[in-house]
Amino acid sequence: MARGTSRRRPEQVGEIIRQVVAETLTREVRDPRIGFVTLTRVEVSGDLSHATVFVMAQGDDTEREKAVEGLKSAAGFLRRKVAGELATRITPELHFELDRGLEHAARINAVLEDLRRGEGDGEAAG
Repeated sequence: MARGTSRRRPEQVGEIIRQVVAETLTREVRDPRIGFVTLTRVEVSGDLSHATVFVMAQGDDTEREKAVEGLKSAAGFLRRKVAGELATRITPELHFELDRGLEHAARINAVLEDLRRGEGDGEAAG
């Protein structure tokens, strides 16, 4: 197998997982804890045995944690749906985690903006 192919395979599987899980959540999963979630990315292990699905959920921290709990309880059902779409010998175990990347980026931007304002204030005073 070519080097590029082995690296792309987990990415391809991840994209299929993202599509199947998103569609299944929209059409078939009725867990009230889940509410409105957005799948941001899927990371699949090199051996295709595990897939971490990163999600963003609306609400406060408690509501977001409940959404992840709902997803974890639906993981078996979602995995069976994925198995029906994947042309692989192994169907990855699905793990769900909150994607805190955007929250982290927003905090960094706020800190940088505060620093810029602070520098601007110093220049105006001086």
